[in-house]
Amino acid sequence: MTTTATRTSATALRLGVAVVAAAAVNTVIALTASSLDDGGIGMGLNAASYLPATVVGLLLGTAGWILIARRAPQALRVVVPAVLVLTWVPDLLILNMGATAANVVGLMIMHLVVTTAVVLALRPTLRGSAAVPVAEGVQEVRAHRG
Repeated sequence: MTTTATRTSATALRLGVAVVAAAAVNTVIALTASSLDDGGIGMGLNAASYLPATVVGLLLGTAGWILIARRAPQALRVVVPAVLVLTWVPDLLILNMGATAANVVGLMIMHLVVTTAVVLALRPTLRGSAAVPVAEGVQEVRAHRG
């Protein structure tokens, strides 16, 4: 196998693990939020809603990551948190529809889980200074190969 094929299959494996892990964690969050959602509408807390949304969110996050990482990998530090916050806007808007705080917080945490899964799965794909940033004021040490 070539190096590119190896990297691609490793990335696919990490994304597969990320989907399963995010779905499992989101199931626990949904069950917890549902049990605390006394008298609420329970929007997005049933498996038919959150499982496909978890997969779609992971796929969209992966596509966005790949597009940005190719052109401006340093921008991921800003774009990823900004997109996460934007995904919380609809969650907050359902408060007006009768959702409880438990419902909304559950959905917000589920978005955080998907974002974290994408970052953990794709962070190893970054190369160079974007992969392991050096803290400001710290000198980078490189091994000399002679």
